[in-house]
Amino acid sequence: MEEKPKVTRPGKVYLVGAGPGDPGLITVRGKRLLEKAEVAVYDYLASKKLLKHLPASAERIYVGKKGGLKHIHTQDEINQMLVDHARAGKMVVRLKGGDPFIFGRGGEELQQLHKAGISFEVVPGVTSATAAATYAGIPITHRDYTATVAFLTGHEDPTKETSNIDWGKLATGVGTLVVYMGIKNLPVIVENLIKHGRNPKTPVAVVRWASTPEQRTVIGTLETITEIVRDNDIKPPSLIIVGEVVTLRDTIDWFEKRPLFGKKIIVTRTREQASDLVAGLEEFGADCLEYSTINIKPVDSYEVLDGEIERLDEYHWILFTSLNGVKYFFEYLYTKGMDARDLKGPDIAAVGKSTADILLKYGINADLIPSTFTGEGLAESLLDQGVEGRNILIPRALKGREILPETLRGAGAQVTVVPVYQNCPEDEPKENLRTDLEEGRVDMVTFTSSSTVRNFLRMVEAQNQEELEKLMEGVDIAAIGPITAKTVTDNGLQVTVQPEEYTISEMVWSIVQYYSGKD
Repeated sequence: MEEKPKVTRPGKVYLVGAGPGDPGLITVRGKRLLEKAEVAVYDYLASKKLLKHLPASAERIYVGKKGGLKHIHTQDEINQMLVDHARAGKMVVRLKGGDPFIFGRGGEELQQLHKAGISFEVVPGVTSATAAATYAGIPITHRDYTATVAFLTGHEDPTKETSNIDWGKLATGVGTLVVYMGIKNLPVIVENLIKHGRNPKTPVAVVRWASTPEQRTVIGTLETITEIVRDNDIKPPSLIIVGEVVTLRDTIDWFEKRPLFGKKIIVTRTREQASDLVAGLEEFGADCLEYSTINIKPVDSYEVLDGEIERLDEYHWILFTSLNGVKYFFEYLYTKGMDARDLKGPDIAAVGKSTADILLKYGINADLIPSTFTGEGLAESLLDQGVEGRNILIPRALKGREILPETLRGAGAQVTVVPVYQNCPEDEPKENLRTDLEEGRVDMVTFTSSSTVRNFLRMVEAQNQEELEKLMEGVDIAAIGPITAKTVTDNGLQVTVQPEEYTISEMVWSIVQYYSGKD
């Protein structure tokens, strides 16, 4: 029987607006498409953090500017790239900064897809004009000031013989003007507006890298803004906002007034666990540099745990001393066809609130949480209840502190430690970390465990204590608790922030209070 030829399913291109810079401003639809994409083609203004939503198998193609100066690919090459991948049956996401239909050349790309017979859809994005104004504290319309607004480009197609911009009508006929890509032509824009009747005293704002931690805003008037932009070295990507609404910035500015705005903070947690700390710091305006120092992996053998699982009902206590201990213990439990119901015999203790919270997700309400969230605190709480003759199981890291099991054994308990995961050094690029420190771009480094401290120092690769202190000069250090803080000080560095309660949320709040007090 003749074999039927394999039919390649048709591909499709999704033109997705990435928003202006803050990755949180992408639409829900855009995020869902990224999560299913097979190919992502992205440009200079699309936040790299959005690429985290892509499947690991997705092909990533950067078509922006090299070094921020020259485009890697021409527009014709990008168009052909989209056609080729779609013809190969791929689901392609074309990710463009802002909104693809507002000075984004999205229409041009779709015309080529239509010509090639390629299916496509468009997902709008938050355009840079509204984002820049909003994040600069400027409402582009306000009933006390203006009911009209116009978007225009400050960089028209250089091949056109005449301009499409009617400066005579725009200058006095529209209340608020928002100019895209206008920094290089700012003197010409100002000249045209004044020449055609706009008051030279009209307020003007220029916003660079809107909605990102790099945002900078300068204020002037039509007659002063060119000099102000030059003196403050404002470069693209920037937007220009012209109109009386600019005066409202004094009242409404919110983004640049957040307590951690402009602070660059290194987060050293694992990739999987960094999100809550990063989200907390970014909520207050921090620019987080993620350098994962730990790679959490399963242990090579679960032989010890296998034996203990068979006799869980013989234990009086199971102690969980970390989030990873909970995760890997239950993941292995599930492979044996077991679940939380099989833990009905022993009492369950968690070293802290965060560990207790993750236990709840697995259907376990901790019977004991110490008032002090450390191994010593947990040991003290158990000793208060009496542990002599008690059988205690501790699922934990392959290498961990021995203070808890040793203290309990010293009080007469039968303690079994079972490794369920291991902390391995992360294979992060070290050059970028050293460069950030050497060039003074870091305000603070955060540590959430002793392992993050040790692995951070390994990544820094300081040749001696003097070099380490020089690299960390002017850099604040936040440690989540006293054990982590002691590891920092044991290595000759000083802790500047330590929360009273050893949780991520309290750590974030302590950092906010620290910097608020320095202002």
